[in-house]
This record gives sequence, structure tokens and C-alpha cells, in this order.
Amino acid sequence: MRALNLLVLLFLLLSSTLLAEEKDAELEAYISENKKQQFSYDYEKNEAESSKLRDSWIAPLRLNYSYSISNPYSVDQKNHNVAIKMDQPIFQSGGIYYGIKFANASKEYSEYSIDVAKRKMIKNAIALLMQIKQTDLKEKKQKLVIKNSEINLELKKDQYMSGQLDSGFLDNAVIERNFVIQTLYDIQTAKERLVSSFNTLSDLNYRKTSVPHLALLDEEQFLKHNIVLKVADSQIQRDGYKKNITIAKYLPRVSFTAGYNWSKSEDQKFNAGGVIIDGSNELEYYDYGIKASMPLDINTFRDIESARVDYLKSGVVKEDKIVQLKSIFEQVMQNIKNLERKKLLSLENRKIYAKLLNDTQELYSAGYKTGSDVQILENSVEISEINAKIFEYDKQLELLTLYEMYVNDGK
Repeated sequence: MRALNLLVLLFLLLSSTLLAEEKDAELEAYISENKKQQFSYDYEKNEAESSKLRDSWIAPLRLNYSYSISNPYSVDQKNHNVAIKMDQPIFQSGGIYYGIKFANASKEYSEYSIDVAKRKMIKNAIALLMQIKQTDLKEKKQKLVIKNSEINLELKKDQYMSGQLDSGFLDNAVIERNFVIQTLYDIQTAKERLVSSFNTLSDLNYRKTSVPHLALLDEEQFLKHNIVLKVADSQIQRDGYKKNITIAKYLPRVSFTAGYNWSKSEDQKFNAGGVIIDGSNELEYYDYGIKASMPLDINTFRDIESARVDYLKSGVVKEDKIVQLKSIFEQVMQNIKNLERKKLLSLENRKIYAKLLNDTQELYSAGYKTGSDVQILENSVEISEINAKIFEYDKQLELLTLYEMYVNDGK
């Protein structure tokens, strides 16, 4: 057992130096084109929303035009009015600068959030594919178990008919055979559900698609390239700029104002002491200037304090995320270690059965063993090999938990 533990430890140490073999672009191939397109639209919308937020400090140019007709003296009087107004902030005590920074940080945060959703979907698709492949192995293994149970049943029948066993042993053999067959049906049903779920996420044919091989990560890699922490970092940065924006909101600001006005009235006839006077005219002028303002709000300090608390909380949240991620990593590594032990145990069992098979074949050739004994051991050797492969898939599924959060950006 000590030698087994040393082998496991050596395997983990050597494997932890390997780099991830699958790039993000390759992993994306496991989700359908429809899903990829949806995420592409999410990125496009985020880009548009970010640009809109980044340029929100630029005030709109307001254009107004009006045209009216009135008839107070049986003559249609016409009025035209055109106005162009601008009220553009040029200084907001740092609010403009931090507003642009906030927009860029918000874009990064939203982009990471989309990445998280996409990686979760990719992980689910790959996990389903792995489980399908693993279920194929379980089905193959169960068929071998059924063969062994059927051989055992035939032996029990012969022993019962020759009076060597009573009917209770024969009943147990029948029950065992029925149980292993029912287990096969359950495995096949589970596979159908897995295939159905996989088909909702991917366009790939699961029969022709191989699963990616995921290498072990060390804790430093896992934390350094962790998308959860990248989200947390962008949250801290965004909340920091938001705090500065909130402070600037209550400080002096200066705006440049300008306007252009044009009006024209036609057929402005009116009666003045029996005399009809034409009051039609046309007027054109512009204005410009500087406007300074500073709000005095009873909730100023409360608003600033609320933004400050959000910023401080985001830093604490990141520290908490690090603790959680370290715990997840340690748990996955422990699970992998246990699975590797089981895998090595299966391989040891395979060696034992292979030795027994070799000895039994020699005894069969000498007439001391039956063909059934040979067949049972042959099946047992293959079952042990399949068990080792099943445990390898379990290990890969554990690693998927880490790879869902691991950003292989090469940095």
C-alpha cells in the first residue's frame, strides 16, 4: 500500500508540470453553431452598450423645428421656428475621466460574465460527451458481467441437477442474473438521456467525436489564470471608478452652452383702429456662454458612502473567492488522488486475473479446469481493464471542474 501511495504521489507531481493541451478555441467546437452565434451577439451587444456608456458624457445636440398656421382675422398667419441648443459639460471634477474608465471596466466585467456563461456551456457539453463515452464502457463491462452470471447460472443448474446444490443456490443465481441484466437496461437508459442532453448543446456526432484530454493543473496556474478571479478583479476596478463618479457628481461642474435661433412669421395682419398692419418679420440670432453648477443634496454623503462600501465589499468578495477556489482545487486534487488509487487497483487486479487466467489455461489444457473457468477469467481480465478506463473518465470529469474556470490565454 505504501508503494501504491508513492506511485500516486509521483504521478501527481509529474502530471502537474504539464500544460493544458486544449485551447479555448478548440473547446468551443463542442458547442453548436447556434449557441456560438448567440454568444457572438452577446459580445456585440456588450460592445455597443460599452461604447454608449463611454460616450454618455457627450451631451446631445437638440434640434427643434415648429410650423404653425392660425387664422384670427380671416387670413392664414404662418409661423416658422428653428432652434439648435447645446449644453455640453467640459469639466465635472474628474467625472468625465472616471466615467470613461468606468465604461471600459464595465465592458471588461460584462465580457468576462459572458465568458463564464460560455465556458459553463462548453464544460457541460464536454462533460456529457465524457459521460456518454464512460457509459459505453460501463455497458461493455456490464455485458461481460452478464456473461459471467450466465456461466455461473449454468454451473449452478448442473450442480443442482446432479444433487450437489439445493434450489436456494439456483434461485440466487437466477436473481443475480436478472439483477445484472436490469442494471444493463438502466445503463442504456441513462445513456439515452445523456445523448439527448448532449444533442441540445452540440452539433457533433458523439459516436465520431473524441473527448479532449485534460492535463493536471497546479494551484498557482489555477489561481493565476482563473476567470472567477478575473471577474472579481474587474468588479473591484468597476466599483472603484463608480465610487469616484459618485463623488464627482456632487462637486462643481462647468458646461459650455450655445444656441442658434431662427423664426419667421408671415401674413401677420392685425387691425389697429381700423388700420390693417402687417406684423410679419424674420429673426435670427445665436447665443453662447459658460454655465457652472454644483448640486447641494441632503443625501450626498449617504450616496458616496454607499458607493464606497460597494468598492470595499468587492475587495472582500475577491478574497473570499480565493478561499473558495483553493478549497475547490484541494477537493478536486483529493478526488483525483482517490480515483488514481482505484485505477491502479484495477490494473493490479488485471495482473492478478491475467496470472490466474494463464494458470487456468494450462490446467484446462491438462484437463483439470473447464472452458467456463477460462471464460470467466478472460471476462474478469477485460472487466478490470474497463474499470481502469472508467476511473480515468472520472478523473477527467473532476478536472473539468477546474478547466471551466481556467483561462488558457498563454499569459
